[in-house]
Parts: sequence; structure tokens; C-alpha cells
Amino acid sequence: MKQQGTGRGHEDDWWRRLYGDGGGAGGGAAGDTGASDAPDTLDDRVASALRALAATGRAAPAPGDAPERPERPGPATGKPPARTAPPPPPAFPTPPAPIPLQATGPGSRPATPRRPVPPPRGAPADPPPSAPPPDGPEPGPLPAADPAALDELVPDTALDGARYGSLTLRAASRRGDLARHRGDIRRDALLTVRFGSGRHALLLVAVATGPPAGAGAARAARDACAWIGGAVGRSCTRLAEDLRTDQRDALRSGLQRLTDRSYGTLRARAEERGLPPERYPAALRCLLLPADPECRTRVFFGVGPGGLLRLRDGAWQDLEPTAPDHLPRRAAPADPGEPPPAAAGRRTDGTRAPGEPFLFRTAFARPGDMLLLCSAGLAEPLRQDPAFAARLAAEWSLPRPPGLTDFLTAAQLRVEGHPKDRTAVAVWES
Repeated sequence: MKQQGTGRGHEDDWWRRLYGDGGGAGGGAAGDTGASDAPDTLDDRVASALRALAATGRAAPAPGDAPERPERPGPATGKPPARTAPPPPPAFPTPPAPIPLQATGPGSRPATPRRPVPPPRGAPADPPPSAPPPDGPEPGPLPAADPAALDELVPDTALDGARYGSLTLRAASRRGDLARHRGDIRRDALLTVRFGSGRHALLLVAVATGPPAGAGAARAARDACAWIGGAVGRSCTRLAEDLRTDQRDALRSGLQRLTDRSYGTLRARAEERGLPPERYPAALRCLLLPADPECRTRVFFGVGPGGLLRLRDGAWQDLEPTAPDHLPRRAAPADPGEPPPAAAGRRTDGTRAPGEPFLFRTAFARPGDMLLLCSAGLAEPLRQDPAFAARLAAEWSLPRPPGLTDFLTAAQLRVEGHPKDRTAVAVWES
């Protein structure tokens, strides 16, 4: 026991001298001074440990290895064997590598990248859809543009209005659901112009629709409106006088001549563009409205499909001169002095498409009437869907004409199975 205690005291003395423990730890061997004159800084302690390791000839353990336990002194010598000091802590510890985070739960596994499958050779990359989406009339992609022909573009919607004397005018043209979904251009065109001033002013509203197939449909519709507008503008004085004096025969022949010339110009333009003339017509329908409040004669003329209706006492009356027999309609009773609806004689001299008659009709405006001129995109659901016709009649039978925004909202009410462009021109009489 005495030998073991002596060895333990020598061992403690060695550690105290190495690290400057002094007697503060309590419990030293006999003969200890209780203090050490070894330097007591961190650098001095590290240097002392390194000198002890060099004296024993042992290598320093790697960081993180457990320090070796000192060997017990042997019974023969009674001296403690040399003990390896624990390695000093590294001056700049290296942080461990971060553990990558991994999501858990459904769908947390990374998706395996799939190789794109090329489309078959000759197949279109993105075929146009055949039907508009059922979720609403929101516009889809913009129509493709040619940098050299930006004047070919037309806006999705056109809106206009005016008030003269006893009449209030509202006009709107919007792209159909199918054209919006496909990113096609609007084929309906709208023109609202005034010629002259004061009581002698004459209002012209023109609605045109390009052919359903072939290039240049929108351009054909706009050209038809522009050319008939120019022709009426150059003859506005004579036309306004015929309206005030109720010269219906003169109006019919004069407007037919102007329409024929406009269609002849359309066909000449088609030949210049290398298109077949028979594929370049446009349905054209017009209203002539005198600004004079004492003249209540309204004149309709044009060519091609569409609608001319009158809303009187909350009910629709079809004023179309050549309304198809297979579509239900309520014939309008003739006002005093108002001729029955009829179509003018057909011309086959190439100025209009064969089989397309020139349409002409005059109507007498009563206070409270509403006269509606529209393209086929609105005329078809009005004639074929009684619920839609009744809803529009309720919207437009209010005591005051609607504002521009309300008129557009009603005109673009969706009807299933009718995705065409829509153009509507309404004239309220007071």
C-alpha cells in the first residue's frame, strides 16, 4: 500500500509540474511545495505538452482519438512510467460537413427526369384547339404578329357610342370565344362615323365580317367598312336630302350602286394579293341615321348574313328582309307608310358574290323603340335561343339606354354552341 501511494504521489507531482496545477487542487504528496513556478498561459501549456511528447518519442494522436491511460508503475522500480499527455485542442476547429435536408411525406422523392419525346415528323408542334374552353370568355394567346404588317392587327374588343337629338347609339365588337382560345384575330369589323354637322349631319354605322376561311379575312372586313364609308361620305349631302324627303326609291338605287362599287374594289384588291376573288367577300350591313330630330326614318342596307331586329314593348321583331324560313321569328307589323321587307334584284355581273342579294329596308322610329343591327355571331343565338333573347330584351328594355360598359357586358353574354365573333349596334329612340 505504501509503495502504491508513493507512486501515486510522484504521478500527481509530474502532472502539477506540467500544467502548473499548484496546490489549489488539494491533496498533494508529502514534500509538495503546494505551488508551481511553471508558466500559466495557454501557449506555455501547449509548448510544455509538445516538449513532453518529444521527450517520450511518441506521436500525437489524431484529433478525436481517446487519450491513452497511463501505465501503472512497476513494482521493481517504483517509478511511474512516462505518460503521454492529451493532445491540445486544434486552434481552428474544422466544422463538420452539413447534412443535406431531405423532404418527407408523399411526393418527396425526387422525380426522375424524363427524356422529351420528339413529335412525329411532319406533325404540328401545337395544333389549334377545335372548341373554346367552358370556363369563361377570358382571352387566350395574342394573335401572331408580322413586324412588317402590324397594321393588320385589330384589338380584341371595340366600343363606341354617341347621342344625337332623339337617338342614343351604342356599338360594340368583340372577338368570339373560339378565336380568343386559338389566338386568332377578330374577323368582325365596326365603323361608326358622322358626316356633316348640325341638323344636316348623317350617321353611318357599318358592320362587316370576313370569310370564315382563307387569308385576309379581317382585312377584307375592314376594307369593306372603309370603302362603303368613303362612298357614303362623298354622297352624304344627297343621301341626307333623300332621307328628309322620304325618297326611298332613290335611296335604294343609290345605296345599291355604292355597295356594288365597294365589292368591285374588294375583288380587285383580292386579285392584287393573289387571292381568288370569290374567297374575298365580306358580309356588310349598314345603318343610315339622320341627326335631324324631326326625321325618324332609319335606313338599313347591305349584303350577307346577320341580323336586323327591333325591340318594341319588350318583344323582339325581326326586320330582316330575307330572314331564313327555318328560323323562328316574329314578323314586324308594318307602320303606316313603311313598306314590307323585301330584297332587291340580284346582280350577277361580278360586282357581288353570285346568289347574294342586296338587302334594303327602311323603318320608322317610335319613342321607346330600340333598333339592333348585328353580325351573324349575335343574330344566330338571338333567333335560336329564346332564353338568351328574353334576357337581352330585359337588359335593353329599361327606361334609359345602358352605358357603354353595361351595353358591352350584355352583348357578350355567352351562349353554348355560339363561339363566333359578335358585333352589335343598338339605337334607342326617345
